Amino acid sequence: MSKNITETEKLDNTTLGFWLYLMTDIMIFASLFAVYMVLVNATAGGPSASELYDANFALLQTVILLTSSFTCGISALMLRHGKKIASMWLLAITAILGGAFLALEITEFTKLVAEGHSWQASGFLSAFFTLVGTHGLHITVGLVWAVSLLVYMYKTKQNADMLRKVGLFALFWHFLDIVWIFLFTIVYLFGVAS
Repeated sequence: MSKNITETEKLDNTTLGFWLYLMTDIMIFASLFAVYMVLVNATAGGPSASELYDANFALLQTVILLTSSFTCGISALMLRHGKKIASMWLLAITAILGGAFLALEITEFTKLVAEGHSWQASGFLSAFFTLVGTHGLHITVGLVWAVSLLVYMYKTKQNADMLRKVGLFALFWHFLDIVWIFLFTIVYLFGVAS
């Protein structure tokens, strides 16, 4: 029995598939958080979290990423109201803020490695670099996705497919912000307080 798939069913399947992908990412991050929490005191005689982390630097990263989440949400809202150019500008601002966040993360990693605190120094630092680096990798993917979306939006008239693509990107970007809030709290705030 042959059945024609409607456009709505296609959209529903894509959205469901994306939610399933996000569930796998949640499991990955949950596992990495668990590993970090087990290894946070495995410093091998080296510095602890409270000696390495700068809460103000992490707070700056947080403000930048949360601002990018705001511009991303407004971008999707603008597109929904037929304001494609405004949506593109806000998406570009989101990407710029995401790039700034990533640059700060790379700066932190470079500083730690230059001071002799690489992922090879202890179980604690291995867990830290893996957890925060995985988030950074996701931000990088998000930046590539945002630039691709901007090119697509520039070349295409506004349509339902564009709304879906921007909506899924916004969902991904907000997910990364939620993960960062957990990172900021568990890794940086608890780390500085310990």
